[in-house]
Amino acid sequence: MTKNIMIVCVGGQGTLLASRILGNVLIGEGYDVKVSEVHGMSQRGGSVVTYVRYGEAVASPIIEEGEADMILAFELLEALRALPFLKEGGKMLVNRQKIDPMPVITGAAEYPNGAETELVEKANAQVLDALSLAKTAGNAKAVNVVLIGALAKATDIPYDKWTDAIRSTVPEKFLESNLKAFALGYEGGK
Repeated sequence: MTKNIMIVCVGGQGTLLASRILGNVLIGEGYDVKVSEVHGMSQRGGSVVTYVRYGEAVASPIIEEGEADMILAFELLEALRALPFLKEGGKMLVNRQKIDPMPVITGAAEYPNGAETELVEKANAQVLDALSLAKTAGNAKAVNVVLIGALAKATDIPYDKWTDAIRSTVPEKFLESNLKAFALGYEGGK
């Protein structure tokens, strides 16, 4: 059976590193893994979506609406945008952070009120303050790895397999803070 994970964020939040860590763990567990990154305006500030599909044999990397077993959202508005992709009974892990998109910055639109409440009500989303946890770990940019930690907690893959993947993926100068970020996300995950 193929499993589907979507990672949604704003450009610059580190979806590529998160998908590499996730892919390395899944390949290490013997799964066929397909990863596809879909860019809107992928420069810092635009929406970025990454699909990760894994199972015995995966033909396509694309996840359609209503197919995601898990959505990892690095930002609230991106989580709302991804909501139609979550399948019935799927799980959503969301960073509480708000990053204003260009229409909000220019005054053409307003950031939606009640995003967190809507996500909890509609998707039973688990919302974390991943930015605060990343700062506690010593690297505000490690929100992605905090959320990978929360995702890891929701799997049956052993903790050390995840930390091994982080060690093989993250540059040495950022390794200590990313391992701390992962541990904090894991402890905050349910």
